[in-house]
This record gives sequence, C-alpha cells and structure tokens, in this order.
Amino acid sequence: MSTLAPPSFTIRVPEGDERERRVCNRCGFVDYRNPKIVVGSVVRASGRILLCRRAIEPRRGFWTIPAGYLELNETPEDGARREAREEAGAAIAIRRLLAVYSVPRISQVQLIFRADLPDGEARPGIETLELRFFGFDEIPWDELAFPSVHWALRHDAEAEAGAPPIPFGNPDGQAGDVLPSGQRLADDAL
Repeated sequence: MSTLAPPSFTIRVPEGDERERRVCNRCGFVDYRNPKIVVGSVVRASGRILLCRRAIEPRRGFWTIPAGYLELNETPEDGARREAREEAGAAIAIRRLLAVYSVPRISQVQLIFRADLPDGEARPGIETLELRFFGFDEIPWDELAFPSVHWALRHDAEAEAGAPPIPFGNPDGQAGDVLPSGQRLADDAL
C-alpha cells in the first residue's frame, strides 16, 4: 500500500498568472484564495424591518440583518433564504437584489436582497439572541454590527422611497472597515 506525501507549497507566480499564489511543489496544484460571498436580506413585514441581535462573534450583542456566507452549490437567493431561516426562523420572499458591497480588507463581497416576510412569523435561531421588527426611525443605529448593515438599511429606505431598481454599492470612499461612529472594526469582523 502506497501512501502519498502531503503536498508542500511554495509561494510563487504560477505560469500564465500575474499574482503570487500557493503552488504545490509536487504536482503544480494552484491553491487559489478567492473572496468569500456573504448573502443576506433586509426583511420587511407590515412595513417594519426585521433585525437580529447576534449571539456569536464577531460583534456579539449587536443588531444585524439576517446574513451569512453562501454555501457551495447554492444560489445567492437560496442562500439568503437559508440564512433568514437559520437566524430568524423566517420564510422570506425575495423581491430583488438591493446592493452589492465590497469589503476588501477581509476579502468579502456581500449580496444583499430586499425581502418580505409574508406570514409575519419569525423566531430567534441559534445564532440570534433576540429579534425585533423596527420602524426606520426606531432602528438602534449605534448598536448595528457592521458598516454594511448601516448601508443596507439606508439603501432599503431609498428603494422603499422609489429609487430605481439598480443595485446600490458601497457609499463613496467607504470600504467597510469603519462604523459611522468612527470605530474601526477588527480584521475578523464581517
């Protein structure tokens, strides 16, 4: 019975590429490291917005929209529906893509949808301490977990007010590393 030696990697520019990558010295396999995709939704029921208080780090105890990493073999819409089920026990109906945000310091691309909660039913999931429905003027802005949650809620309000159905992006000059309060997020924060 033959056993294969574990791969040994070197950082180098593979043939036909322009960037340094991890390349297996034995077989030439290139270990591409690509951005993570986050999917989520601004969910409305009876005109109010669903927010979840995080039960996990990073930013435990802060409010967020239902969102998380896209899984393999999953469409962004299916991922957003799954995250809403997992975090808020919510069966959402996606309306449209609201925004595409880039957070390069942690290699994330976030796809945020607008969604409705047709049955109005929601309950905290394992990653959620509590959930609530807020009117826009009731949102605890200083307690939101991430810059992109601020952006998504404001962009959703613009969409609700009649903005064209073109996906929003990062606000000018913002890369997602600083909250509106000026607090800089740690590198492991979503």
